[in-house]
Amino acid sequence: MRNDRVKELYRINERIRVPEVRLVGDNVTNGIYQIGKALQMAEDMELDLVEISPNAEPPVCRITEYQKFLYQQKKRQKEQKAKSVKIVVKEIRFGPQTDDHDYNFKLRHAKSFLEEGAKVKAYVFFKGRSILFKEQGEVLLLRFANDLEESAKVDQMPLLEGKRMTIMLSPKKSAAKSPSSKQQARPNTEKE
Repeated sequence: MRNDRVKELYRINERIRVPEVRLVGDNVTNGIYQIGKALQMAEDMELDLVEISPNAEPPVCRITEYQKFLYQQKKRQKEQKAKSVKIVVKEIRFGPQTDDHDYNFKLRHAKSFLEEGAKVKAYVFFKGRSILFKEQGEVLLLRFANDLEESAKVDQMPLLEGKRMTIMLSPKKSAAKSPSSKQQARPNTEKE
């Protein structure tokens, strides 16, 4: 069933219902042809006439083997998907009265996350009546952003959503290092 949808994605041969088309490709001279002439050329080469750009004026077609064309399209989409960047978001949770030691521990973790290139979502969770300390939570998050300002930029200022106050930080371009640069920066500690 999925294969049928892929086949219907492009019109081929007699399904192309326009008076003239623009032919492109390696095995033909590029230009505008009447649909009958283009179909005859494709039939003479024992290939298919495939409409690759239906919205152009006139529509753009290519003379090629249809199954091979579909395979190339799938391969191209797979390559684009592999090249796309996946954004990782790491969360750090605070309470409204987080102690300095816990704060520093979480700050170190946030720095390491930012160096890896991940975004950091820090939030203060208010339980029960602790919602009365909204100001403390905001001060804590602003202090957190201030302490990370050399390695991160603030995407979203502290915002209260229900019982959570969140702030979003993303790594600065110079702070995010590739794994290979980390290995090069490490001094050689082996003894000869």
